[in-house]
Order: sequence, then structure tokens, then C-alpha cells
Amino acid sequence: ARSRGARGGAGAETQVGNDLGSPEPLRWLLRSPFDRNVPVQLELQELLLDHVFQRLGVSSQGCVDHPVVLTEAVCNPLYSRQMMSELLFECYQVPKVSYGVDSLYSFYHNRRQNWPCSGLVISSGYQCTHILPVLEGRLDAKHCKRINLGGCQAAVYLQRLLQLKYPGHFAAVTLSRMEEILHEHSYIAQDYTEELQKWRCPEYYENNVHKMQLPFSNKLLGSTVASEEKQEKRQQQLRRLQELNARRREEKLQLDQERLDRLLYVQELLEDGQMDQFHKALVELNMDSAEELQSYINKLSLSVEQTKQKILQSEVNIEVDVVDSKPETPDLDPLGSEQSLEDVESINEFEPLFAEEQPEVEKPVAAVQPVFNLAEYHQLFLGTERIRAPEIVFQPSLIGEDQAGIAETMQYVLERYSKEQQAILVQNVFLTGGNTMYPGLKARIQKELLEMRPFQSSFQVHLASSPVLDAWYGARDWAVEYTNREEGWITRKDYEEKGGEYLKEHCASNVYVPIRLPKQAPRTAEAAAPSRASGTGNPSEQA
Repeated sequence: ARSRGARGGAGAETQVGNDLGSPEPLRWLLRSPFDRNVPVQLELQELLLDHVFQRLGVSSQGCVDHPVVLTEAVCNPLYSRQMMSELLFECYQVPKVSYGVDSLYSFYHNRRQNWPCSGLVISSGYQCTHILPVLEGRLDAKHCKRINLGGCQAAVYLQRLLQLKYPGHFAAVTLSRMEEILHEHSYIAQDYTEELQKWRCPEYYENNVHKMQLPFSNKLLGSTVASEEKQEKRQQQLRRLQELNARRREEKLQLDQERLDRLLYVQELLEDGQMDQFHKALVELNMDSAEELQSYINKLSLSVEQTKQKILQSEVNIEVDVVDSKPETPDLDPLGSEQSLEDVESINEFEPLFAEEQPEVEKPVAAVQPVFNLAEYHQLFLGTERIRAPEIVFQPSLIGEDQAGIAETMQYVLERYSKEQQAILVQNVFLTGGNTMYPGLKARIQKELLEMRPFQSSFQVHLASSPVLDAWYGARDWAVEYTNREEGWITRKDYEEKGGEYLKEHCASNVYVPIRLPKQAPRTAEAAAPSRASGTGNPSEQA
């Protein structure tokens, strides 16, 4: 994955392999040099090789001064091998390189003393499955067959099944979890139809269903919060609202007191006989007479006394007093009317909070019972999905693929040989690759062979000791044995003379088929041919 980098910071950051951590958040950024199992993006392959050589501790400056053993796909296209050789020899300056097939390396690593050199290798990996006949220690490339199905397609199919079954957990059903289910919970049924009939029985379902717990949080629903915590939280909210209400009452009392002092000052002007200033003040207050002034003074004095009583009462009483939304006195000061309306509107905003948060002291708070078990809601029940996903390598039609399964392809490959060669091949049917680690796969292959082989004929099926790592172990054994030999190694001289697509064959390699360009006819002969054709009188021959 290559991130874009922060603004103003360094360039794009490249992460390879285990440095990625969880691939799910970065899945849309993931890049691979492979198309199926064939490398086609060599600039990405160069990043992978840089990472590999750095982690291996290659200390040589400007080059990789080590022979390289590299696996490639069965019947690898010459163009892909040419680009890979060019990358290794031109960019990394390797002294020599050898190419081999991973499943053949695994085959020779597991070969025992009494094993024959011939056999039928069934290799199933992440992207595809191969049926490889090996005769007298060499791969018969003419009769190799490939099925474009592997662990990746099984994981995608399982993801689609579970997303349709659990639409509420659509985002949680990720490819990483599907691969985990395939590795830990799936198996191959010996008879797929018969196994499905077993799953229809409720008792069989209860005894064999697997449950996978998805991550969840108790904070999603408030029903799981303890009642004591709810009560404490409610009390804290009430205390905060009490303080807020008391502070607003004090502010309102101070504002009303200032208005009352101003009106009393105007009344003192009337008592002192300063009539000009008195009438001028009445005009400013928008009042007509002294009686109207006295009426406002009496009402405002009553409002101030009531507010003082409420403040004293709230200090003693525990319960919260809700301030009435209606104004207790009419506006006396036209200059301050806007501010008083804002105070009333702000108190109205808190009125529903007081009504909702007022505790019920008399009624004991009962424990809230959850509507359903949250943990069980986030469980995946794996029933027939355990056998349906891995079954696609035997029945590709389950996912709409117009291909033959392993059994049909294996029978097709065996029919290309004589009966004597068939008997030799089936004596050593070898299973390798990460997609062959399902429980029951070996028994299923034995059952398929029993159905297709003649009556009372013998065959043997073997499973690799480590289907995932035996390819590396086999390449290691070959490299140790052939380090000082010329067999199988392509040197820089061979690369410069014969091209990047050149391959030196060995016991675990592909078969080298050089490019043969057709010879072009001379131009004189090409020019003479139409003239001869035009001279003939038969129109059919001219056509």
C-alpha cells in the first residue's frame, strides 16, 4: 500500500507485507504486482524486492551479490519471465538466477525413499488450482490444467453468503474474517448433497453449528447502564440546573432593582418640585402621568419582593423551582425591554429540561432490563456455510463459473495417458498449497478417485507435511544441493546472449519453449505469386 503523504510533509509512504497491520482500512489502497499468480506490474515487484533484500540484511553496495532462486507460475508466459530477469540482472546485478514451480518444489521436498518419481500433483493456492502430471521426475507441461479458483474466491463467496444472511452486520463481515472462518471452521464434505441433508436436521444443526462472536460495545445501547449510575448522573444534572436557575434569578433581581431605583429617583423629583426635570424624565420613560409612574413602582416593588422570597426558598428547599415562562411584571423601562425579553426566552429554553429531569423520589428506580442480548445479536452462526464455501473447487457452478472442478479436471488429465501411465500417476497423488488444508479434502479426493478408477485398482493420496511452507523448504533444499552446479542456473552471460525469457530446466522447473518466429518469404517470391495467380483461368483457384 502506498499512502499519499501529508500536506507539506514527505512524499508517499510505502508499506509492504506485515507492516500494513490490518488490511481492511487500507484495502482500497492495496496494490499487487500479480494478475492471478503471474507478475505483470514490475515497478511494484521492484518495491517488494527492495523490502525483501532490506529485511534479509543484504549488505552489498549497489548490487545483490547472491544467487537468487525464484518461483514462478506453471507455464509462465515468456514476457513475465523476461521482465523479471531484466529486473534482477539489470537493477540488482545478481550473479545468477534459477526459476522453479512452487508446487514441484513442495513435491520434491516431501519425496521419501520409497516414493516413485512420477505422480499427479494437485496444487491449490490463493488464486488458482493446478493439476500437474509428473512423469519420470519431469513435469509434463502439455497436459497441465489450471482452474481459476482458489482461496480468494472461496472467501469472497463466503462473504457474500454471510452478508445476505446478516444484513445488519454488513460492514463487519470483512474478507479478513472470512479467511479466518475458512481456516478455522470450514471443511470439505465427502458427499456434498448428503451433507446438506444432514444439516436440515435440527439436532445435527445444534450439535455442529459454530458461533463466531463479532466485536461490539455496550455503549451502543443505554439499557445496559446500571440504574445507580443513571440516578447519580441525573442528580448531577439537577444540581447543575439548580445553580443555573439560581444565578439567573439573581441576575433578574439585580436588573429589577436597578429599574426600581431609577423610578424612585423620578418620583423624588416630583416630591422636590423639580417639575421640568420630572416631565422630561416621564417623556424618556414613555409615561403620561404621575399615577402611571406610581402604578409601575408598586408592581415592580412586588416583583422584587417575590424574587427575593424565591431565592431564599430555593436555598432551603431541595427541589428545583421552575421559573414561570410568563413575565411576572410588565416592562417598566422601554430602554431595557429587549434585555428582559431575552431573559424570559432563555428561561423558556430550560423549562423542558426541568420537567424531564425532575426526579421521582417516592417511586424506587427499578433495574432496566435489556430488550435483547447484545452479545448474541453480534454472533454469526456458521451452518452450511462451513461446507458451501470450500466446495467451489469441486463445483465452480456454485458461484456461476463455467469451469470444471478438481475431480473432472483430474479425470480429464488422466485420460490423456495410457492405462499403464494412469496407474503410475495415481500411485502418488500429492496435495499441496494453502487451499488444501481443509479437513476432509484428502478423503474427498480418495472418494473421487475411487469413483473414476477401474474396479479393484489401487491408488494413494498424500498430503504435504506443511502445505504452505513446503515450497520454500523445497527451494531451499534445491539451492543447497545445486549451488556449485551449473544445472538450472541462468548466468548473466546466458541472459545477455539468449534473452530474458531463457530458462534452464531442472527437476522442479517449467519446460522451456523458445520463441520461434516464422521465416519470412523473399519479396520477389511474394510479388511473383499474385502474377501467377492472375494468369490462371480458373476463377475458383484465383479466389
